[in-house]
Amino acid sequence: MATKNRNRKNNSNNKKRSEYKSRNLLSGFLFGVGLVAFLDEAIFHQILHWHHFYDKSTTDIGLVSDGLFHAFSWFATIGGGFLFADLQRRNMLWLTKWWGGVLLGAGTFQLYDNIIQHKLMRIHQIRYVDNLFVYDLIWNISALIMIIFGFSLVVLRRNKQESGNAIS
Repeated sequence: MATKNRNRKNNSNNKKRSEYKSRNLLSGFLFGVGLVAFLDEAIFHQILHWHHFYDKSTTDIGLVSDGLFHAFSWFATIGGGFLFADLQRRNMLWLTKWWGGVLLGAGTFQLYDNIIQHKLMRIHQIRYVDNLFVYDLIWNISALIMIIFGFSLVVLRRNKQESGNAIS
């Protein structure tokens, strides 16, 4: 009887650990998406004035679209931060998996931004110059580097022995 109870408890603990591992990845992913979107909006939209989120209309519409984009990045960052705080409070934070999620989120968003928004939807370009190839190349290579490093951190965390407690 005691063995059955122990097995049930172990299965329940394994299920909880698996759920928290996923939350670590989700928290990092949201934070990464929000962070890179925030940096994109602050640097390329506001400081350098290279483009607006939506450049197919007037400047006023472009500014409104930038505001909505900024709100999106803020909500993603805050959502990831709240999940991070909850994981830390529960002593279920695995920083390696979380940082992997941050890099995956940042790289995925950046690659999506260039391929979908810049090229397919054409709602804006990185910069309005004659030769975009160099800008696109740098944008996509940096996105792929983040994705590769993020994926390697997630796999590293999965392959490491995780029988101990999470890192707080």
